[in-house]
Parts: sequence; C-alpha cells; structure tokens
Amino acid sequence: MNEKKGGPPSVREGPPGRSERGVASQAPLARARQWLERAKGSAGYERHTIELIVKSALAATAAWFVSHDLMAARSPAFAPFSAVLIMQVTVYQSLVQALRYLVAVVAGVAVQAALGFLAGPDLLTFVLVALIAMIIGRWRRLGSQGTQVATAAFFAFSTYAASTGNLQRIEQLGQIVALVGIGCGIGVLVNVTILPPMRYRGAEEGVRTLAHALCDLLSDIHPALREEEMDEERTAHWRQRAATLGPITSQARAAFDTAVESRYYNPRRLLPGNRYRDFTGYREVLDALERVTYQVTSLTRTLHHWPQEEDGEECRSFLRDYAHLLEALTEITRRFSEIREETLPAQARELGRAARAAQEQRARLVERTRETSLPLGDPTRPYGILLAEAARLMDEAQHSCDVLRHTVEDAET
Repeated sequence: MNEKKGGPPSVREGPPGRSERGVASQAPLARARQWLERAKGSAGYERHTIELIVKSALAATAAWFVSHDLMAARSPAFAPFSAVLIMQVTVYQSLVQALRYLVAVVAGVAVQAALGFLAGPDLLTFVLVALIAMIIGRWRRLGSQGTQVATAAFFAFSTYAASTGNLQRIEQLGQIVALVGIGCGIGVLVNVTILPPMRYRGAEEGVRTLAHALCDLLSDIHPALREEEMDEERTAHWRQRAATLGPITSQARAAFDTAVESRYYNPRRLLPGNRYRDFTGYREVLDALERVTYQVTSLTRTLHHWPQEEDGEECRSFLRDYAHLLEALTEITRRFSEIREETLPAQARELGRAARAAQEQRARLVERTRETSLPLGDPTRPYGILLAEAARLMDEAQHSCDVLRHTVEDAET
C-alpha cells in the first residue's frame, strides 16, 4: 500500500451517492409543488397558464371529435390545430386572430384553387402559388397570421395534387376551409364561455411595477443627499438606473393595455365586483407616474452634474431639505407599488395623507431656501433647477393620488 504521509486525505471521486441523487431528484418535484401552490394561491401567471393549457386541450379535443368522428374528414387535424392556434390571452385577440387566420386560409386555398384549375398541379404552378401567397401574406391587415396564407396554399396544393377528379378536388379544398372555420369557432367558443381571460390584475401590475422601480431609485437617492455622499460614481449609477425607467414604463403600459383589452367582448365584465375595472383611474395614474419618471431622470442628470465647488452650510442644508422631500415622495411611490383592488379605499386615504406630508416638505424646502443666499435665479447653478424639478415631481405625485381618490369615490357612489 502506497500512502502519502502528511498530505490531505484523498477525496474519492465518482458518481453521487444515493442521498445526493435523492436530493437532486426531489428538487424538480419541490419546484413543481411550489409552482402548483402559486397557481392555487393567486390569479397570477401560473394559474393563467394552467387555464390556458386546459382550455386549449378541451378545444382541440372538441374540434377533433367534430372533424374526425362526426365529419369523417380526410385531414381532421386542421380543426384542432386551428382551435389551439387562436386560443389567445384575451377574448378580443381570439376573435381578431380567428378572423385573420380564417381570411389567410381562404386566401391561400383560393390562390391554389385558381391556379391549380387553370394550369394543373405541376412545378411551375407551385412556384406561382408560392409567389402569390407570399405577396398576399405581406398584407398588414393579416398581422401575424400572414404566414398562414402560404401554409394554407401549400397544404391545399398537396391535397389538390393527391386528389383525382375536379369534383373531389373541390370537395377537399372546401373541406380545408370548413375545418379551419370549425376549429376557430370552437376555440373562440371555449375561450368565451369557459373562464374567459380577465387580466384586470395587469392594470394594477403595471402601476405597481413602475412605482416599485421609482421607489427603489428614490430610496437610494435621499439617504445619500442627507449624508452628503454624492460622489461621481454614485450619481452616474443613479442616472443609469433612471435610464432603465423607460423600458419599465413600456412594460407597465403593455400590461395595462392587455388588461383593458381583456374586457372587450368578455362576459365576465358584467359580473358584480368590477367597480374599478373600467381602468380609467389606473390609466391616469400610470400616465402621471410616467411623467414622474421624466422628472426623476432629469433630477438624476442634475445631480450627476453637481458642481464640485458647490459647498458650504447653506448648500448642505438645502440638500438635507431636498432629501426630506424625496423621502416623502418615496413613501408615495411605495404605497403605489402595493396597490390592490381589495384595499383600494384605504390605500387612497393613506396616499392622501402621504401627499399632504410631501406637500409640507416641499413648502418647507421652498421657504427655507428663500431665506438663504443661494443663487436660485442663476441657470448655471443647480438650486433653481432642483426646485423646479421638485415642483413638477410634487405636482405629478399629487395628481396621481387625487386620481386614485376620485376613482374610489366614483365607484362608491
């Protein structure tokens, strides 16, 4: 036996032991259980995913039954494929995409039928069918379904070439259109009648997402102003983070637009409990918060270009007072980031109190600054610019709180 003395004990390399394999195998199960718990606990992404899977499977099964068992169609898969294809996130989109898809299929089949009966199913005909179908597919009214023109034309050409006799060809081509229509109809019917998607939470989520981003940024700025820790690296980081507010705003607006769209042709909008779901208040709040992002971006730019020569007790006092105002504005954005329909009246009252506190801080800032010798009228110095930014920030924050309060009042009357 050849042992090395004085060295560390050797580590046995090899496949993981039984216990390690057991832990590894349990990890996916644990994640799956957590995913299911989230789906059970709230109407979020997980629950929407399960609903979409179940509804798609149901629509596909019903479409297959009709096309295969009742119609004995030669190509029954067209129906379930169409049913699943138009199962969209909103009822409105299901209707729009179903119509576009049906038009695309009819166009593709019509192109093939016209050229096929005129020139026959040869290679030159296929080239012409492909070219014309591709051109029609570029029509902007078809949207994302434009590619289905060529797909339908190719399937129709294959069916046409395999059929014998003009009567059989007409029958098979007509059946393709009928199957697609049946699939689209079943898909829309299932989406409308079985848990029609109502994404009203998206409106709240849009407001919460943007408010949370603003809250995080302001939460980093006001302590640094109070403690006089405005180095160039930190202010540059604030400016970079402010630049990301634009994409976050776009995402919030997309979530809001989906929520609004989910009401169109949706029977669930008629159910009780939809007091705030016309989304008018949320839209105005989101607009105001978007304008706040512009002011915060301008604020971070001003702080990033803060002149090094600006110092002294009056300057430090100004920054401390400004920090108090930003802290009060942070509280407003924090409350918006926690907005929930179930507690909207109470949150509207809390936001009103937070807005009054912020107005007091702004008045204090203006009053104390006017008592100093700081050059507020000099455009080359930051003080007047920051006061103007504070006024605009406070105006938009106050407007956001007022809009939410009016929304609650209108819903309760």
